[in-house]
Amino acid sequence: MSSPYESAPVGPSGSQPPPSNLVWAILTTVLCCLPFGIVSIVFAAQVNGKWASGDYAGAQESSRKARRWAIIAAVAGIIVTVLYLVFLFALGGLAALSDPATTGTLDQ
Repeated sequence: MSSPYESAPVGPSGSQPPPSNLVWAILTTVLCCLPFGIVSIVFAAQVNGKWASGDYAGAQESSRKARRWAIIAAVAGIIVTVLYLVFLFALGGLAALSDPATTGTLDQ
C-alpha cells in the first residue's frame, strides 16, 4: 500500500528525475520569445510524467529538449531586442539628419 507522503519516484539505482527546466521555460516564454518558450514548456511538462511511468530515457530526452528550447527562446529574444534597438537608433539618426534645426543650416 502506498503512502500519500511518498517521495518522488526514483529511477534506476535510486536516482532522481532529471530537471524539468520548467522555471526557465516559463521565464523565457514571458520575457523572451513566446512561441519557442511554449515549446519548452511542453517538453518540461513531460519530464515528471515520463519518469513516473518508467520511461527514464524519454524523461531525459524531454529534459534536454526543454532546456534546448528555453535557450533558443532566450537567444531569439536577445536578438530581436538588439535588432529593435538598432532600428530605433537608426530611425532616430535619420530623423535628426532630416531636421533642419539639428543640421546647423538655419538662417538667422
